[in-house]
Amino acid sequence: MGQRRAQVLQAAIELLDEVGLDGLTMRLLAGRLGVRAGALYRHYPSKQALLDAMVAHLVTPPVDAAPQLGGPWDERLRGVAIGARELMLAHRDGARLMSTFRDPGSAATASYHGLIATLTAAGVPANTAAVAVDTVMAYVNGYTTEEQARATGARPRELRDRAFRDGLELIITGVEAVCRGAAPPVL
Repeated sequence: MGQRRAQVLQAAIELLDEVGLDGLTMRLLAGRLGVRAGALYRHYPSKQALLDAMVAHLVTPPVDAAPQLGGPWDERLRGVAIGARELMLAHRDGARLMSTFRDPGSAATASYHGLIATLTAAGVPANTAAVAVDTVMAYVNGYTTEEQARATGARPRELRDRAFRDGLELIITGVEAVCRGAAPPVL
């Protein structure tokens, strides 16, 4: 990525944290960078392309981060879910931003397929593995979107974390039940 393109991307992420997704405009971003809005289109052909780049940048782990391969599938799925939620919570409207992507980037796509492969390697049927990963990621995004939309100070973080993990455990328990040939528990 070119240096100027990276500067535009970083400024967009900082602006997101300041004004939120609704306030993030190409015009405001251009003003922040001291250029005309049209100049941004040299780096990103549309606002959607910029939003996609923001998502790809945020979900791509740092080069020096150790890959989280191996281990039981449920621990890996749990770790990805918790990490994705933390990433979303680290940015104003982070969950809403994640739901805007059209192209999440090659790193996110590889991670998604790697997670499905981890489940299938552990004996989870391929169709179930894909549904499980999709369900967990939809849960993470939906839960975190609701969490960010509400006044987070109204409910202590510890309680929100516990509720999130409890919901995640229900999904994982359902996947385990399907793998054992049992019907998922009815609540």
